[in-house]
Amino acid sequence: MLKAFFILPFNVLITVPTIILFFCGFKIIDFSFSFPFVLMLFCSIFGFVLMVWTISLFVSVGKGSLAPWNPIDKLIISGPYAYVRNPMLLGVFFLLVGEAVLFQSVALWWYLAIFIFINAVYFPLFEEKDLLKRYGEEYTLYKNNVPRFIPRITPYKREK
Repeated sequence: MLKAFFILPFNVLITVPTIILFFCGFKIIDFSFSFPFVLMLFCSIFGFVLMVWTISLFVSVGKGSLAPWNPIDKLIISGPYAYVRNPMLLGVFFLLVGEAVLFQSVALWWYLAIFIFINAVYFPLFEEKDLLKRYGEEYTLYKNNVPRFIPRITPYKREK
């Protein structure tokens, strides 16, 4: 589990942004209670909580990890997964927004845009096809009722 965390989210959230900031420069925001500070704080806390919550569901409900070499055994449709199909990725998006605001870095905003684009292409072409193979009709029903990245208003409840 720890290996998966360091290879996946750690590199996306720490390693790559550090390299970008090293080469492109940055300026830390003013920590007074300004709009940028509140935005950075909200996005960082919300993204972190969402990411930790989804990772804990992977372990407790799915009996796996976020790593492709240790996939979950059960389709998770509870917690934040009842509102959006990719809440972990949504958490990462929010954390990257928090970083871009904190460091006032246009380069980090570009990184976020590219990261979102890559995931918007990757999920329907690869991951969703794999989930369909593993979970069949159950995933199709879930996919038809729960949006990929923009949360629904009410939680999805599996029909019995």
